[in-house]
Amino acid sequence: MMVLEKEDEIVVDGSGHRLGRMASRIAKMLLGGKKVVVLNAKDVIITGNKSAILERYNRLINRTWYSSLSKVQVWFPRRSDRILWYTIARMLPRKKAKGREALKRLKVYSGTPEKYRNVQKVKIEDALHKREVSRSGKIIRIYRLGEIAKLIGSKEKI
Repeated sequence: MMVLEKEDEIVVDGSGHRLGRMASRIAKMLLGGKKVVVLNAKDVIITGNKSAILERYNRLINRTWYSSLSKVQVWFPRRSDRILWYTIARMLPRKKAKGREALKRLKVYSGTPEKYRNVQKVKIEDALHKREVSRSGKIIRIYRLGEIAKLIGSKEKI
C-alpha cells in the first residue's frame, strides 16, 4: 500500500471500489487519526438490483421530518461525492467528539482535482471489485455511484 506521508494524509482512488466496504475502511482510518482524501467518487461501485438501490435512495430523499415545520432537519444528498461522504459519516460515532473530529479530516471529490493529479493514490485491496461472477456462479450487477446519482436527480456531469 503506497501512502502519501504528509501529515498522515492518505489519498484513496475510489475507482472500482465497493461503496460499503470502502466506506468502513476509510472510517477506521479516520478514527485512527489519519487525514483521508477520496478521489473519483463517481466511479465507486454499488452492487445489487438497480430498482432496489433506487428505491432505497428515493426513500431516503423523500422521508419527512415531523418535529419542526420551520426547519427541515433531514436531508439526503444527490451528488456522488456527497453520497459517499454521507455514507462514511454514518459509520462514525457522530454524537461523540472523536467522531466529529474524524469527519473533519475527510475530503471527498467527484473527480480528481489538479492538486492531487501527481500524487500516489492508494487502493484498498479488500474493497476492490475484482470478479464479475459470485462464488455461487451468479453474475454480479454493478452500478457506478455517478449513474445512481444521476438517476436520483443529481445535476453533476458524469
